[in-house]
Amino acid sequence: MALSTLNRSSRVETGIQRMSESVFVGLCKKLGTSQQVAIRRETWDIREMLDRRVTPNDGLIEMLSGSKREGFRLKGSDVDLMYWPNNHRVIMDMSQSEYYNTAQKALILSDSSESPPGFTLLLTPIGYSSKLVQSASVKMNDRLYISSSIHRELLCSAVFSNSTVHGPCGSGAIGVQEYDTAYCYVYDFWPPSASLWIDRCHSWPGPEVVNDIVRSGCHFVAIGHPLGLHEYEEWRISFSQAEYKLVYSMNHSQFLTYGLLKLFLKEVINQQTEETDKLLCSYHMKTTVFWAIQQNTLLHWCPQNLLAGFWVCFKLLLKWVYKGICPNFFIPQNNMFLTKVYGSAQNRLFLQLHELYKKGLACLLQSSSIRSYIIDVLYHPRLFICVDEKLIWPEIITDVALYLAIKQSIRDEDLTCLHHCMKCLITVQHLIASPLTECQIIKLQTHTADIFKNIAFILKNMQINSSDNKHTYIADQMSLHMLKLAAKFGFLSDMLYIAMYYYKTLRYREALSVIEMTKFKLAQPYLMYWNHVDIERYTEAVGGQSWSTKLRLAFAVDIELYTDIYYISELIPEQQSARQNRGGALYIPVFVMLHFLEFLCYRHIDTSLSQAALDELQVLVHHHQGLFISNSRRDNSWEILGICQQITGDLQAALYSYQQSLITQDPCNKIKTATQKKIRDIMGITAQ
Repeated sequence: MALSTLNRSSRVETGIQRMSESVFVGLCKKLGTSQQVAIRRETWDIREMLDRRVTPNDGLIEMLSGSKREGFRLKGSDVDLMYWPNNHRVIMDMSQSEYYNTAQKALILSDSSESPPGFTLLLTPIGYSSKLVQSASVKMNDRLYISSSIHRELLCSAVFSNSTVHGPCGSGAIGVQEYDTAYCYVYDFWPPSASLWIDRCHSWPGPEVVNDIVRSGCHFVAIGHPLGLHEYEEWRISFSQAEYKLVYSMNHSQFLTYGLLKLFLKEVINQQTEETDKLLCSYHMKTTVFWAIQQNTLLHWCPQNLLAGFWVCFKLLLKWVYKGICPNFFIPQNNMFLTKVYGSAQNRLFLQLHELYKKGLACLLQSSSIRSYIIDVLYHPRLFICVDEKLIWPEIITDVALYLAIKQSIRDEDLTCLHHCMKCLITVQHLIASPLTECQIIKLQTHTADIFKNIAFILKNMQINSSDNKHTYIADQMSLHMLKLAAKFGFLSDMLYIAMYYYKTLRYREALSVIEMTKFKLAQPYLMYWNHVDIERYTEAVGGQSWSTKLRLAFAVDIELYTDIYYISELIPEQQSARQNRGGALYIPVFVMLHFLEFLCYRHIDTSLSQAALDELQVLVHHHQGLFISNSRRDNSWEILGICQQITGDLQAALYSYQQSLITQDPCNKIKTATQKKIRDIMGITAQ
């Protein structure tokens, strides 16, 4: 009897391990393999590393936080951004002022004597500080403090217009992408209230991670404790930077367990009743995983134990809800359930979670994301599941992750300034000499190409009114050389910037030569553009080659035109419109730009070929929306088609295209002003 029970127990354990492996593979598909996650993190890390080194003393530092920084790319998740002024620093006592040049840094003294754990008051600096700080100051006990509530209201829409206050953030949406922006202040040291956390880190995280976290300090965000004495003046300590470093230190099974909890919250817990669907959040799931790992609740976090890890975390969460206590990972005295999970709401939530608990791991069948991976094992109990990433994920999976990570340029408005561009190049040179991963080197490579492209057109624009032929020739050769270097280091599509430059300098045949070469390369069946790639052809053509080679031969991205740099005269009204509406750049689909330039150049050489280029552009815009033209680029594409039609004198067709552009306007592009003016101009002409 005992042997039979043992055998049955062994079979159950084996079955759960197989389910765990199946869910592990499924989560890798949904959340990313370890390589995909590493690429997402590393490319953003190098982006911020460069940004912080080139930001001037009076500039704003930007930091991505939240799930996207941690390496997730879940559909519907928002973008969390933190900003702080580089010329302000928080200090805990006046002795720390010796570390700063007070002529350049405004020092904000923290006073936590009357605040709950994890919160503090911030005193207004005497003398040098921003007008914003002065405007948000209130007087209490004969001292001036920075009011978090006033500060939050003043800066709610500082980054993106029309934002609304949500916690310490300004929240809103651009298109379908939701965002939270928090304007905060940085503290360069580790807060004394979290000093015991360092002593707690015996098994996890390791000493190197702990030291890195402690050296990086923390931030103060504009929200007070609801039960504190000074709710509207207090600031909360934010450990966002420490948290993403902790998530980085997880192994992939731990990371996927955290991801599974996020999915379970969204797809199961929050679907129980409307009364309780706002009580728990993703931050509580993260805190649960942190505590479970540090407390050694599970000895081996591996694919075979993934569901065991989930169950450990779920039981801990259930315990916290029962007690009404969710201890902050860094400052346990800060109970994050205090003002949400209590009273009757707490009782209802506990009963709902307990019902799920009684079902055991079967409660995961309610999760739409992973149900099928559990059912597969239930129907095929002897199913062999491979969890070795090298064996189950083809090379293309990692390459697509790299493509998506590097195709986003490092958004730097100052790259329209020649001096700043040179500063960036020097910084890149220093970073290249430091230890970097391969994908970080590629990210720097593409950013260097962006800098070269900008310098080339800045130099050309500076020479517009010059009568000095020698210096004009030298500047022209420098610009061309930099554009050719950009094409060598950057994406395949970067060749079109050379064609733009030739067109701008009236060298139409040279431009067409580059366009023909680019057209040939873009027509290759192995091209990777947005989410479109022929996996088999791609693998045949560039499989096994370096990322640098793939970048040059197979990766194409949309054309980015900074609004402060004029590239070609035909798009100046659109650039001006975007700039007036706080837009930093125009983004044009690469195939649209190809035919646009071809049309413009052939107008000066062969009108029949110019018409053929326009016909190709028209087919592209009318029939390839979503394939070669993403939804967020439709307005720019219709706009360019309208420009070409207006140039040829086909005003009715141009009017239709401009109207389509207006209908499909994406908030990111901000060309509405230019489009409306073009429509008015045509209506005025046709009315005469």
